[in-house]
Amino acid sequence: MPSKINLFSLLYSLYTWIIFVLCLILALLSVSVLPKLSWRRYWVKKSARLIFILSAIKMNIQGLEKIPKDRVLIVANHASYLDGIILHAALPIKFTFVIKSEMQSVPIANYLFKRVGSRFVERFKPQGSFRDARKLIRAASSGESLAIFPEGTFTEKPGLNKFRAGAFASAIKSDIPLVPLVILGSRKILPADTYLPRTGTINIHVLDAIPPNDNAFNSSRELAALSRRRILEVLNEPDLSLEINENKN
Repeated sequence: MPSKINLFSLLYSLYTWIIFVLCLILALLSVSVLPKLSWRRYWVKKSARLIFILSAIKMNIQGLEKIPKDRVLIVANHASYLDGIILHAALPIKFTFVIKSEMQSVPIANYLFKRVGSRFVERFKPQGSFRDARKLIRAASSGESLAIFPEGTFTEKPGLNKFRAGAFASAIKSDIPLVPLVILGSRKILPADTYLPRTGTINIHVLDAIPPNDNAFNSSRELAALSRRRILEVLNEPDLSLEINENKN
């Protein structure tokens, strides 16, 4: 019996990767030939949705109506390589995605991200981080809506890692609402320690927006803390930042 399960898993993983490659080709063709940014984002969204449909991965989205119609900044938890694809599939095409700068060294990904208007941020060099934070503030102030994973990356261990301050400083400086978003199920479908996807269900919860007149907008630390509390209430995973603080002490 275990061998049958393993064989099914391998066949499903192979099938899913074939679907991913075909949808990636569709997305690349779309961003290469379409002249308007909105058109390119539309077809990338369709390509992302198609991955989950053809892979029989169910996606439930709750709360899209909570996203303000004007500019807004979304912060989401990060648990899997799938998360970026999930947000492209789920969110309106008005969103600009903020990507870690290391992805610029991956030629195909770099090309695709740039063609849909994504912005890259430096995570490790302070000078680059400050420069990129200013760029995000200008982008949000000029009317762009941003989607960011404030953890910066993800790990094999379940839980919510420490948030970086850039997203929250950008929201405060740009005076725009901040919307926490929770992704559930992606870690089980494609964990950090494997490249073999599994079947499953993805649940996306868009939480209530935090408006600029909320007291949390007094500082990026307060805004990050409020966002964490709201995400953790739905995520049902541990707060890994507490473990980091305990280890420091």
